[in-house]
This record gives sequence, C-alpha cells and structure tokens, in this order.
Amino acid sequence: MAQQYAALMRAGRCALLISISGALLAGCDKKPAASAGQVIAHVGKDDVTAQEIENEFRWTATPPDKRDEATVKRVLGDLVLRKYLAQKAVAAELDRDPTVLLDMLRSREQALANAFVGRDVATQAAAIGKTEIDRFITSQPWKFANRQILTVEQITIPATANSRAAVEATKDLKSLDEIDRKLNEFKALHSRSMGILSSSEFSREVFDAIEAKKDTEQFYIQTPSAGVFFQVKGQETQPVTGEVAANIARRQLVADLLRSEANTKSLAAAADSEVKYEGQYARIMGKEPGDAKAPDGK
Repeated sequence: MAQQYAALMRAGRCALLISISGALLAGCDKKPAASAGQVIAHVGKDDVTAQEIENEFRWTATPPDKRDEATVKRVLGDLVLRKYLAQKAVAAELDRDPTVLLDMLRSREQALANAFVGRDVATQAAAIGKTEIDRFITSQPWKFANRQILTVEQITIPATANSRAAVEATKDLKSLDEIDRKLNEFKALHSRSMGILSSSEFSREVFDAIEAKKDTEQFYIQTPSAGVFFQVKGQETQPVTGEVAANIARRQLVADLLRSEANTKSLAAAADSEVKYEGQYARIMGKEPGDAKAPDGK
C-alpha cells in the first residue's frame, strides 16, 4: 500500500490540473507571503489555503529559511495530491467503510491526545531557564564538555528477520574478521566500512563500557534500521559548548518532558479510573467485579 501511494504521489503531481495563484511563487524569495486565510489553490471543489501549507511546513519541520521554490513545490504538490485522493475516496464512498471510519476516529483521538499532552509540555518547556540548562549540561559531560568522537571500523547488518539469526551466531566472536566470515557463511546482507560515532549518542553506562574496553574488544549496537558491530580505531575530544550546547540541552529537556508526560502514571491512573470493561476484557484487564480496589489501592 505504501509503495502504491508513493507511486500515486509521483504520478499525481504531473497529472493534476489545479489553479494556483501566480503570486505564490512569483514573489517568493525564501518564504511565500500570504495571509492565513488566503486561497492559494483549488482542487476540484476544495480550496487550499496558505494556513494549510504553513501547517504542512510545521509537520515536515521546515524552517522559514529553507522554504525555497523547490520545497514549496514539493510540499504543495503533496498537499494537493492528498486532497485529490481524499475526494476520490469520498466519491467511492470509502468514507463509509468501517475500517476507514475506525482509522479516522483513531487519527482524531491521537491528534487530540497529542494536543492535550503537548499543551502542558509547552507550558513546562517555556519555564526551562538557564540554570536548568546549565545543570543538565554539567550533569552529562560525555555529551558536552568531554564529548568524544570515535573513529570506528564497522560492520552494518540491515534489520531483517534473517539477520537476527546471523547476529546471534556472531555475538561471541572476537574480531571483525571473524564476524565478517560468519556473516558470509550465513549469506547475510552486510557491509564493512569506516565510520564516526559520538559519545553523545550513548548513555553514560554504555559509553563507560566502551571506554574501558575499546582497545581490546569490539561492540554491538542495535538501531531501528540495522545492527552494527564496531571496533574503535581512534578517538578525539570535541567539546560542545556555548549556544550550541544550550540548544541541544533544551531540546533534550523538552523531549524528556514529552516522554514523561505521555507515559505519566497519573494520566494512566486517571484513564483507568474512568474505564469499565465488558465481557472477557474485564478479566484480561484484571477488572472483574470481584477485583475492584479502593481508590487508595488497598
């Protein structure tokens, strides 16, 4: 489905006939100037407004100084095609399909949940001051004042179902050469190259372990897209200080707030207090009538 949609995205930009105000790009240097409600395109009976494209830039995290003509064309083309496809879906009465209705409900609930959590986080983030930022920087020297850049030789294995068995079979081997040979025996897709890692990418415990054994051992880390065996070949101190450090620290503090707020036990407890499960789900969730607990948990 994703591949089909991507193909439609590519083909649709050439096939769609839309009326776009010439002033949008003709007068554009880096950022199109338009009032929030200005109509900038028509897709059938639907309008596209400047406010909508601004929202697309927010979703794609495109800052004003990066909104050149090529970027505007790409983002606006994607927005237009999405509206076009939505119109076709409604015309085909797909908006009445039970699964589509459930997906729409889920999207609405997720957007509202994110907005609720984000509102509280925004208030807390605005209160983050220099003292808190400086304390954070001081508490994590391996990410800032004592940041280390490691030159590594690495073997990268894309994360696939077949690669897991190969990684398991190589985890106790003592050198990259041995690992390379074993992966070849498994016919596991992999690549060997030189690379760069920063100590700021690791927790303190992981980086301390690397520091202690970097001269004698190789290491393994798992990323969302691949597994990486690596051996440290060189190391250089490259501190992060000043405004750059402060910006990184602020972003990390805000990310921690978001993670904490989204996973807070108080929200989960509040939701739990409002729910009533039916049938077998009451048993699965430990909420059968006989399992009811007093509000204090006793």
